[in-house]
Amino acid sequence: MDNALGDFLRARRELVTPAEAGLPAGHGPRRVPGLRREEVAMLAGISVEYYLRLEQGRDRNPSAQVIHALADVLQLDAEGTAYLMSLAGPKPSRRPDRTDARVPQSLGLLLRTVNVPAMVFNKYSDVLAANRLARALAPDMEPGTNRLRTLFTEQAAHDYHDDWEQYTATAVAHLRAQIGTETDDERLHTLIGELSVKSERFRVLWARHDVRTARDTTFRIRHPTIGPVELLVEKFQVAGSDGLETLLLHAAPGSPSADALALLASLDAS
Repeated sequence: MDNALGDFLRARRELVTPAEAGLPAGHGPRRVPGLRREEVAMLAGISVEYYLRLEQGRDRNPSAQVIHALADVLQLDAEGTAYLMSLAGPKPSRRPDRTDARVPQSLGLLLRTVNVPAMVFNKYSDVLAANRLARALAPDMEPGTNRLRTLFTEQAAHDYHDDWEQYTATAVAHLRAQIGTETDDERLHTLIGELSVKSERFRVLWARHDVRTARDTTFRIRHPTIGPVELLVEKFQVAGSDGLETLLLHAAPGSPSADALALLASLDAS
């Protein structure tokens, strides 16, 4: 992770085909699945030598104009462009890891009083707190669980999520968005290393360098007791915390999923 800018540029150019970039098909086989370095440089209006220095980490401070030109070539959205800008900017001072992050008392009270599944997790996807309905809904919402580890290494999680392929892609892109430029985080290194060894799916997704904060996500599962459930996801940053997020799941009133959630609540209460 020492050359985060170069790794990101390389990964993203390999995802853009010549046709998507408006280039002619050309002749003969291509050694790379996406754009060549010289094609990126030409489209961005910079020299091949300069672009090579960026990918190799020999130049890590491109101008804003160059960054936006590269973002256009690599077809990045606003969040991806902001991430590229952060990789090229001055590296923020490293904050010490907080392995003892605590859920504020008032937030713990909220989790116990809301009548929907609710939980709190940190930027590593460790579940720090969850109410009874969340724990009854999904096994990866039990406090002490790492949701990424469960999602990528346990067959039960694969079977549980109706849209496992999309859900895993969203989870990894959200992880990159959460950690930002903190690429020297030792705890993150350990988690990524473990998941890369244990899951080919994770390796593929991590290599894509997708950056996307999970918004407007639908949570689809096959619950062993109440059957298929489709819930809406709301996420909130916990003010004053080190990357803590609150997640609440709810269903449209009168929908089959709302009825299923009410049934789960009554079964859990009994």
